[in-house]
Amino acid sequence: MGTENLTIPIVIAAAIIDSINPCVFGVLIFLIAFMTKMFKSANKMLFFGLLYSAVVYVTYLLLGFGILKIAIGAGFANFFYWLAALIAIVAGLLEIKDYFWYGKGLSLQIVPGGSERIKYYTDRMEKWESHHPVMLILTTVALGVFVVMVELPCTGAPYLAILGMLSKGAFADAVPLLFLYNFVFIIPLFIIIGIAYFGTTTEALEEWRKEHRGLMRLGIGIFLLLLGFYMIYSLNPVF
Repeated sequence: MGTENLTIPIVIAAAIIDSINPCVFGVLIFLIAFMTKMFKSANKMLFFGLLYSAVVYVTYLLLGFGILKIAIGAGFANFFYWLAALIAIVAGLLEIKDYFWYGKGLSLQIVPGGSERIKYYTDRMEKWESHHPVMLILTTVALGVFVVMVELPCTGAPYLAILGMLSKGAFADAVPLLFLYNFVFIIPLFIIIGIAYFGTTTEALEEWRKEHRGLMRLGIGIFLLLLGFYMIYSLNPVF
């Protein structure tokens, strides 16, 4: 199976599913609340929110390029494909479990200690907000890179599945699809930033997230199961 079978709708659907993860929303809402409180200016909050989103886009994109290049270049694309499919299925089951028993037992979540480290970076941002604007920008960039890394256990399964599918084709063919995937992935970030910019409180956003997080995980889980089984079925294996 090559990238000719990886349709644009599958890429877009996986990116949307990846982006609506409660982990992504939770961290972003926290950061927006922090920036709104710190800057006392909607325009500054907008700027740094967009900067953070841009860093997330670039980091996620480069991570995908790196994984794909290694998988194709090292010659273990078949192994990586099967691994990605199996991870998608297992992750899907865990996400569905959280719809019925949220947070009970094994769950997909950010790296342990990640929340404390995010708090550390926001403390640095607050310290440099008035006196060191360059350091403030650099810290925002570092925060965006760090958040992508610590969120991967919670958010990475759809991306990994797409990378697994792309690994069966040529790297050059995968490049535009990765650009598309990551653009779609950050659109909900822009939406949340825009909602906060135009006056919706982060408390209301967080209340909405908590109310719908189980449903979001159910949707993610069902999609991951379907995608994982589709990946296996598309190979037409002999059992």
